[in-house]
Amino acid sequence: MISITNLSYYLGSRALYENASLHIKPNQKIGLIGLNGTGKSTLLRIINGEYQIDGGTISKAGDVTIGFLNQDLLSYQTDDSILSVAMQAFARQNELQQQIEELLHQMETNYHDELVDKLGKVQEEFDALDGYTIQSKAEEILEGLGFSTDDLHRPLKLFSGGWRMRVMLAKLLLQRPSLLMLDEPTNHLDLPSIQWVEKYVQNYEGAVIVVSHDREFVDNVVDTIVEVSGAKLNYYAGDYSYYLEEKALRNEIQKGAFENQQAKIRQTERFIERFKAKASKAKQAQSRVKQLERMELVDDVIDSSARVNFKFNFSQQPGRHILHLDNVSKAYGEKRILTNTTARLERGDKVALIGANGRGKSTLQRIISGSEPIKGERQLGYNVSFSFYAQHQLESLRVEDSMLEELKQANPTKSDGELRGVLGCFLFSGDDVFKKIKVLSGGEKSRVALAKVLLSQANFLLLDEPTNHLDMQSVNILIQALEQYEGTYVVVSHDRYFVSQIANKIWYIEDEQIKEYPGTYDEYEWWQEERREKGLTSAKPAESAKTQPVMQSATNGHALNGNGHHNGNPPGTNGRASEEERREWQKTLKALTRQAEESETKIGQLEERKKRLEIELSDPSTYGDNKLMQAKNDEYRRIAAQISQLQDEWETAMLEAEEWEKKLA
Repeated sequence: MISITNLSYYLGSRALYENASLHIKPNQKIGLIGLNGTGKSTLLRIINGEYQIDGGTISKAGDVTIGFLNQDLLSYQTDDSILSVAMQAFARQNELQQQIEELLHQMETNYHDELVDKLGKVQEEFDALDGYTIQSKAEEILEGLGFSTDDLHRPLKLFSGGWRMRVMLAKLLLQRPSLLMLDEPTNHLDLPSIQWVEKYVQNYEGAVIVVSHDREFVDNVVDTIVEVSGAKLNYYAGDYSYYLEEKALRNEIQKGAFENQQAKIRQTERFIERFKAKASKAKQAQSRVKQLERMELVDDVIDSSARVNFKFNFSQQPGRHILHLDNVSKAYGEKRILTNTTARLERGDKVALIGANGRGKSTLQRIISGSEPIKGERQLGYNVSFSFYAQHQLESLRVEDSMLEELKQANPTKSDGELRGVLGCFLFSGDDVFKKIKVLSGGEKSRVALAKVLLSQANFLLLDEPTNHLDMQSVNILIQALEQYEGTYVVVSHDRYFVSQIANKIWYIEDEQIKEYPGTYDEYEWWQEERREKGLTSAKPAESAKTQPVMQSATNGHALNGNGHHNGNPPGTNGRASEEERREWQKTLKALTRQAEESETKIGQLEERKKRLEIELSDPSTYGDNKLMQAKNDEYRRIAAQISQLQDEWETAMLEAEEWEKKLA
């Protein structure tokens, strides 16, 4: 459908792309990933024809149509209703509708056969293009994206940028281009809308390219990952979870190839240095020099998996009770958000506040912070100090300050070295720390603001959409930071993967009440699905808690509990074992020992094959043959998986054999 061959594109002297290639197939669902600044959005604009490339070719089939959702559309305004804007997608149908109305108007005063024939032809084409259903299609998609029926006839200009973006997304989906390109489509969507778009994209008949930091969204909608790294487009035939496994394997192979090549280079250089002055060896030394010059170098692996490791210090330890909201009510005119609701936070609670937009999540955050007037009582606990992060606070960063100066303001007790270490955790290194705030991108400002919040020594954090504008690596850094944070926090987020990693309680607003699920997000989703299946409108979460599964041992059939230990003992252990029972025990022990030995032998054989493959994969000639590389890569993955499985079997057999030996002793 679209072929990109040897693409080169430069920003000044910096190569965003250099000899990069990609083939986009019909119906393919591609997740385009990479660190911020690597050129993901640029590639979409190149495909869309907005940017002139510096080298290579881009070939498109003649019938390819492209729809592009990008952040520039946030600024679009008009007096037209949002329904009218969405229906602009049906250009030909709208044109025919206008013709039908004009012909009918003419026929009121000038009815003759020529007009009747023309009207019939226009109506026939209009009907063939499903013109009579376009309004219902537009309404369905707009309502799926969170608009109410009353909203559909309101002017677009009355809506915020995020809601305008939804209208432009609806228009794009109605156009049904053969290639749909979505740049951060979930940024301005609430959770129900994200799930609706997710299902729509899954069933979309055309090809799709998605740029998104929402890991779960990407995992659920794509069948291919294309990573932008090192000015190249690296292809992975699977979803994001597959990409993580495959990338780790490729890195392992590449690291081995790099180290083997470096060892060979050092050996060759020692030979040259030793024999270049000897007449009898000079010719051989010169041959080795040429060999080095011709060698195609293998790059070392760049570790992009940043790790966070810094200690959070509190200015003071709080008491057990962090917050108490009692009979709280909040309304904006006739719109009621909360009515006589009560909620409590205890020390160590990690709460994710989730739900659809308009339910009052951000309002509740402001109530908790004390910045929103309410009816009822809000009481902070003993020694509680809080810090509040929200998107609008990026504007409060002092634009003439450097990043280092901003962090110094948050925690003057930290040395420059310690602050640079924190900035390093948030992907700022070297002289980056001296950049002024005014030159930073939105994502970089978000990281600085988050670092300030985490350095604030507060024992209670309020975080409102902290993952907006962060790439996947930065989201992972924030997850690690919150995992190490020993205080209490309430986080508003629509990023399901993020929420699933950081929350031990879920809050949501329903029937104007703050409701709590006392578990993780995955458990909450499971419980909600159970409620939907039973048609329940309310249920006690604790009644639906998951029970620990019972596993069966693969070797002797004895039941094991969730920790892998035996439920009960072998027969006869309540009293003195009979000789017959002991003989049976010895047979079981012998079988387990034999099984462990067989596993060990197979592991040894596979390890040998794995080593040979590593040598073959380190050979530059293998890298030059894509099919050969893929075949050996696949075999390497299979062997690695077999070794892992056999090691598990060996360990299980050895542990169980040890138990039986104790019984026989």
